[in-house]
Amino acid sequence: MVKVRAARAVEAGGLTELVMRSKAHWGYGAGFLATCAPELRIRPGEVTARRIVVAENGRGEVVGVASLEGAPPLAALGLLFVEPSAIGQGVGRLLYRDALRRAVELGVRRLVIDADPHAAGFYRAMGAVAVAGPADATAPADTTAPEDATDATAPEDATALVRFEAAPVALAGWARAWTGGGRAVHVGNVAEFNAQFADASLDRGQAAAHHYACLAAFYSPDPAALLLPRPVPKGWTELVGRQLGWSEVEVYDGLAEGDPGLCDAARARPALAALLTGAGLPLVPWGRTRPFGRLAGRPWREGELRYESKSAAHALFGRILADGGHPGIVLPAQWPAAGRWAAARLLAARTRAGESTVLKSEHGVGGSGTTVVTPDRVRAVGGARAVLRRLPRGPLLVEEYVAGPAEGEGPRDLTYDGFVDGEGRVHEVGGAVMDVTDGCYRGATVGPGVVPAWAEKPLAAFGAAVGRELAESGYRGWFDVDFVADGAGRLAPTETNLRLTGPSVAFMVAARLDVLRGAGHLVRIADRVELGARLPEAQLDELCAGLARGCAGLGAVFVPAIPTGAFEPEPWLGVLVAAHDRDTLDAAEALVRAGARAVGADFGTLTR
Repeated sequence: MVKVRAARAVEAGGLTELVMRSKAHWGYGAGFLATCAPELRIRPGEVTARRIVVAENGRGEVVGVASLEGAPPLAALGLLFVEPSAIGQGVGRLLYRDALRRAVELGVRRLVIDADPHAAGFYRAMGAVAVAGPADATAPADTTAPEDATDATAPEDATALVRFEAAPVALAGWARAWTGGGRAVHVGNVAEFNAQFADASLDRGQAAAHHYACLAAFYSPDPAALLLPRPVPKGWTELVGRQLGWSEVEVYDGLAEGDPGLCDAARARPALAALLTGAGLPLVPWGRTRPFGRLAGRPWREGELRYESKSAAHALFGRILADGGHPGIVLPAQWPAAGRWAAARLLAARTRAGESTVLKSEHGVGGSGTTVVTPDRVRAVGGARAVLRRLPRGPLLVEEYVAGPAEGEGPRDLTYDGFVDGEGRVHEVGGAVMDVTDGCYRGATVGPGVVPAWAEKPLAAFGAAVGRELAESGYRGWFDVDFVADGAGRLAPTETNLRLTGPSVAFMVAARLDVLRGAGHLVRIADRVELGARLPEAQLDELCAGLARGCAGLGAVFVPAIPTGAFEPEPWLGVLVAAHDRDTLDAAEALVRAGARAVGADFGTLTR
């Protein structure tokens, strides 16, 4: 195992030799290397001043060296060289991430890297952003060598340095408050959460919920253990761990494949339950349930999830708006239907008036049980009763449809995420833009500039007000408030979710990547990316590794979020992609979708 430690003055000569071997690895001639030698020499008296560290393997051999030079708020990665025999083993990545960590501790806001052109691919993959212009005169020159360059060729001038920058940042304050700044045990009790509401729009076997339990990998920025109902591919957790810089994560899977009772399944294994609860780490579930309360030793509060009900949430929104102070927020009208015939009459009346309508189950997750019905659609299927016959059984809410902005004029579906801590304090996480089609959630994007400027303040103010009401009601945990934009610069709240969600997962990943790669990540989660064919586990690992390399070449990050859907008859993956700018994010998503569709193209056509 490779570890990083401070370099010693007596090692200066050996470190200089390592630097020169690493530089020579890229085929530079003797004359050029001789020219570089004075600049690359490490002198004993400089080791402390240049903050030089080394990477040391399990045999005590030094396999890499890096320096962090300058004074806050500006510093430079003066050296980053890896022993040629160790290139490709993660040493460069370890040293780079250590430099970012130390930069944060020093108060550095801007880290400059003047990289050897052969190293450009490495720094792009690490999240550094290429910038134009000559080397900054205040920053020492940097001729670094990569761990694993993704560029096959160097620029025409193979000696010209390439300028990169990164913005070192500590873990976001909300993320530290979420788990106390440390690691956590993640409990993938999605099916268990859904089961307590008897949601008629979900299948009895909770197949989708067991897949979505894989998102337990991302319930906090740094898991110590995952508790999962179904078996997951070993290669998946290894790849996710590399992408997100985790130390070892314990995985306990296959505990409740055909049953929603994950927490009870864990309690039925006393040794496992003791292990999970005895380490003093917080237990983070998808959502609060009575069985989770028994596992975690947390008292269950009757009614704490009352605002998971869409009608109760609507009433809560109305009470908040009645107090004033939210001029950018409008509340769509909602009518609880006493029965299916009452719902049919309401829908028919709205159809005659030319109004579109939203039909909602009292409880539903990810848009399940929510249907948008236009007058044309009602007439096409033969009337309001015919529409209702096609919907899940159970109570229905009839809600006013809020027309959104014209296509291309801004996002329609937004969400605010926050949480209430154990002391009842409300923490803001942020806003996101969701991908919603016909009432069904398909994914979300989080990060700087994602929420339109006009929506930021009303979204945050109303979301915080909801959080305060939830705290007052006794709720503790993650929550969100979903909105639709009405096309006139206003937001209409539609529901609350008292649990983790896809956008919350994206926020967790963004917080982690900001620490590892520099501030400012945009993260997009796509719940369902279709695969061209089912793959055996080994080939799925190969596909995901290839997509990770392809995205790294763009300067983006690919993380497979839900791997188990790949083994369904109609295979799919849930994915996360991240980048520092929208164009790169879009390009990464396009690469992933194209690569997923192309699976099976080599199988050929079967003929009789």
